Amino acid sequence: MKRCVGLRGSVVGLLALLGVASPAVAHPAPFSFVDLHIHQASLDIEVVIHAFDVAYELGIDPPGRVFDPDVLGSGTQRLSALLRDRLHILVDGRPLPFDTWSAAELLPERQSVRLRASSDLVRPPGVIEVSARLFPYDEAHQTFLNFYDDGALTSQAILGASQTRYEYFVGSRQGTLAVIRKFVPEGVHHILIGPDHLLFLIGLLLLGGSVRRLLTVITGFTVAHSITLVLAVLNIVTPPGRLVEPIIALSIVYVGVDNLMVRGGRDMRVWIALVFGLIHGFGFASVLQEMGLPTGALGWSLFSFNLGVEIGQVTVAVVVASALMALRAYSDVAGRRIAVAGSIVVMAAGTFWFIQRVFFPGGMA
Repeated sequence: MKRCVGLRGSVVGLLALLGVASPAVAHPAPFSFVDLHIHQASLDIEVVIHAFDVAYELGIDPPGRVFDPDVLGSGTQRLSALLRDRLHILVDGRPLPFDTWSAAELLPERQSVRLRASSDLVRPPGVIEVSARLFPYDEAHQTFLNFYDDGALTSQAILGASQTRYEYFVGSRQGTLAVIRKFVPEGVHHILIGPDHLLFLIGLLLLGGSVRRLLTVITGFTVAHSITLVLAVLNIVTPPGRLVEPIIALSIVYVGVDNLMVRGGRDMRVWIALVFGLIHGFGFASVLQEMGLPTGALGWSLFSFNLGVEIGQVTVAVVVASALMALRAYSDVAGRRIAVAGSIVVMAAGTFWFIQRVFFPGGMA
């Protein structure tokens, strides 16, 4: 589960609680802390581990004996080995080694110990990925991540049993490029594997028309879904998926019906694209939110994902529109028949998805 910088107050409160807590037999707070200090040429890391977890891993009983330097002894090496095995950091997709850790620093006021390490960077980092499950014996254990970019706390996250990985995009040109490299392909991928969005778009193209007309239809769809994508991701308007998904299916049915009923040159496709594009934008947003957005690069991630969607969308539109134009140039009758048959298929698919999403939301057996 991700947290933004506003989590700082909660973390400080937890630290204060740990600071005044007295030694206890039970595990008082299943937390560890990982601070990453990002510089242009190096990445420094500090790990604070609760005495109870140290005692468990080293077989020290009772846990309070952890603060006896003679008892902890060579345990520092075992803790270092534990961190090498369970804490993994990738910088721009490449593993960053932390082979040498400092001796464990005793923090009795926090009932914890601290270890430090540092690693040089070949070039300024763009994206840092942290994977950690430090103490798997305790399902309730959580690791608080704090990212410091040039000395300023810029992002926080919590890793636990259900979330063991977090990506942080550095607030620099390299970080922006990393956001673009990740989210543009994700947008392309989503539109290409989203049959409902593609079928809606293809339905809008079946009747053909001039290049200018088709561009206007596609632009209307783009503008509309871009608006609701931003509104949903920013949590300004967030309709439930159980409502959005059936309406998306109905929009596909409507396109097919409109194609079959068009008369006398009436062409409402631009308005259909605008109105239903707003609904499709909420569908795009649900996927983007599940991916997890970098809080420090929200604008760029939104722009990049939407750009990817448009690249995939335009690619499909060019292929479909070109094929339909070529068919009509060869035989106008065949072109009309394809439009009718395609519209029936569009209606049937939309009807199927509507029934499935309303009556069988968990999937048909």
